[in-house]
Amino acid sequence: MPKNKGKGGNKHRKGKKNNHEFKHELIFKEDSQEYAQALRMLGNGRLEAYCFDGVKRLCHIRGQMRKKVWINKDDFILVSLRDFQDSKADVIHKYNMEEARLLQSYGEIPDTIDLATKESTQEDDIVFTTEGNEEQEELMIQPEINDLPSSEDDDIDLDDL
Repeated sequence: MPKNKGKGGNKHRKGKKNNHEFKHELIFKEDSQEYAQALRMLGNGRLEAYCFDGVKRLCHIRGQMRKKVWINKDDFILVSLRDFQDSKADVIHKYNMEEARLLQSYGEIPDTIDLATKESTQEDDIVFTTEGNEEQEELMIQPEINDLPSSEDDDIDLDDL
């Protein structure tokens, strides 16, 4: 049997996160396509989405995107509408927040959609201060004896043990 000399198969490349560094060309909708926002995930590669033409549709994530592009609630997606079923669609692309802001500035996504609420908090925005809390810290470290619960029934001498 030959000796394994490589680093592994497909599972070796699984954790690499170098695909988000590249700038991609912004994809605009074409005929029989619509922008949408994911309302809830249903499982089995399906989700419920609100399309910006005013219709709520059951969407199916296409096979090329499954297990490669993760879609969450409130994500902006591009769906392909079906000619024979108006209540169903297929997800063909997921937009990141920067692309969604660009689409909104171009007038593709309505201005009534609030993109600022989806933004994640930056670490620079969080400030921890300990000013004025020294008294509280001292009280928490050294509790007073009077504050401890006492029981008159359970008088145990440590010398008896």
